[in-house]
Amino acid sequence: MDRTRVTVRCSSCSFEETYTSLRRARTDLATHRREHGHDVDWSIERLAPGVERAGSDAGVCGRPQCANGDSPLVATRPENAEDS
Repeated sequence: MDRTRVTVRCSSCSFEETYTSLRRARTDLATHRREHGHDVDWSIERLAPGVERAGSDAGVCGRPQCANGDSPLVATRPENAEDS
């Protein structure tokens, strides 16, 4: 099974790490920014297949027309629901 791969890189120093946990990558990124004040960036190279499918089905671009309404991974709103 493919695993999550996230690379964190600092543009101000040599800090660069690759993680198999999105949570760990986010934690270390925040810690490095807080402790050193450096501009740190990250890239998500791969997510677990289920996460990729859920994101794709949900229409991660944020446009409702991109969502897969037939997916069991996407919650649908009842037609009579009020907009918030």
